[in-house]
Amino acid sequence: MLLTALVVGGAVPYVAGPGRSYLSYLVLAERADADGAAHAAAEARAAGGQVVQEYPQIGTVLAYAGGGFAEKVRGRPGVAAVGASRTSPVPGPPRPLDGAGDFRAGTDPAGGDRAVGDRARGDRLLPGRAVDGNGVRGGARGGDGGDDATATVPDPGEQDAWNLALLGAAPAAGDATPNLLRGTGAPAADALRKVLVAVLDSGVDDTHPDLRAAVDPRSSASCADGRPDARTGAWRPDAGVGESGHGTHVAGIVGAARDGRGVSGVAPGVRIAAVRLLGPLGQYYAENIVCGMLWAADHGARAINNSYFADPWKYNCPGDPDQAVLTAAVGRAVEYARGKGAVVVASAGNDAQDLGAPRTDERSPNDRTTGPPQSRHVGPECVRLPGELPGVVTVTAVDRDGRPSAYTNYGRGHVSLAAPGGDPDGGARGAVVSDWPGGRYAALAGTSMAAAHVTGAVAVAAALHPDWGSDRLAALLAADAAAACPPGPHVCGDHEFYGAGPLVLPH
Repeated sequence: MLLTALVVGGAVPYVAGPGRSYLSYLVLAERADADGAAHAAAEARAAGGQVVQEYPQIGTVLAYAGGGFAEKVRGRPGVAAVGASRTSPVPGPPRPLDGAGDFRAGTDPAGGDRAVGDRARGDRLLPGRAVDGNGVRGGARGGDGGDDATATVPDPGEQDAWNLALLGAAPAAGDATPNLLRGTGAPAADALRKVLVAVLDSGVDDTHPDLRAAVDPRSSASCADGRPDARTGAWRPDAGVGESGHGTHVAGIVGAARDGRGVSGVAPGVRIAAVRLLGPLGQYYAENIVCGMLWAADHGARAINNSYFADPWKYNCPGDPDQAVLTAAVGRAVEYARGKGAVVVASAGNDAQDLGAPRTDERSPNDRTTGPPQSRHVGPECVRLPGELPGVVTVTAVDRDGRPSAYTNYGRGHVSLAAPGGDPDGGARGAVVSDWPGGRYAALAGTSMAAAHVTGAVAVAAALHPDWGSDRLAALLAADAAAACPPGPHVCGDHEFYGAGPLVLPH
């Protein structure tokens, strides 16, 4: 069944072993640096693993091996932890690719400096239904429904952009679209062009008219198997994988061109690093996230958008040795990115669950090839990755009336801001209309869309304050949201649903 799925989803991406099956493992050294990664690689090889990628920035490696590998490596001197990042085996490690694995690929040594220093302390779709990739599509996960289920809409001509209006900008005379970046205190176009934001997602169609000028090929790559692949077009969506249009929709919300056609992004003119995470089996494995986070940080991203949750576990519990390692590895990558000056933004999820309370997980592990879904009860110590990691700006969704969307996750102390996500039952008028592959447009709802608005706002803040680090940028958004938030129950003063408050575009 697994081989059939691989073939149907496109070219078989794995090297077939001699009658063996493999799991992917993340090995974390005690030292979170290049020496640590080299040590972890040596220990992995000594235990019979095949090292596929080293992450020298965080002292971690990705290895493929058969059963019993983790037990052989755990407890070895200098090894902090090791755990499997998937539950269903594959025939072998990923196939070799020319040029894959180099985090420096595409880097322009003459490029401008970026702010570093202070770090913030701080799902997939619904079409005209939300996707818990973190958009909502009839309840599917940010990509659980498959792109065939997504109906496209006519070119909106940048009209009725209610989602942008909620950010606090007034429309220009005779124009139904808010006049976002033309007021006093708005960043100059050349200042916004100097800002790079990364969209870690299912890939971005950079041939879309709204995104041709936005996507920066030198800063874009695929991390769909945990290795950075900067070959031309590797960042584009794979039409053979469900939910592949999700990243294009998210990117349009962040930075679609303002030209009177299609849609306008929150930060039109910003540069976008398109980083494809969605793998050939339709999963966002932890190694893909680690790879994408490090790539974005090393290429100077000031904001990193994460509108998905890590597979195969919707919630990762510290008592499980594998899940604990996934949390630690992604946590290291997030801290690295924040230390390089990036604000890490993530969707809160579309399960209508309180992240601060015990809850039910009916979808994990979601990479199984046989058997029915499992149901398990988890406590508040079990976290969504990367949204519940320290320092991440986690975003809930509101509808066009500014009320919490029915599907949005929430939780006091677990969410940071609220932003437009839309109503999956409200049709094109109630959802968020944005770009879709092939020059098309789609109306989706979900916390995926909400997170993208915050990422665009970070870009505006970074253009206004190019010397600020990630802490100050995140604090600015929180302060502006709190100042615009009237107190009282069931309005934005309800911090369970709104965090600091509703997103306001920085000026």
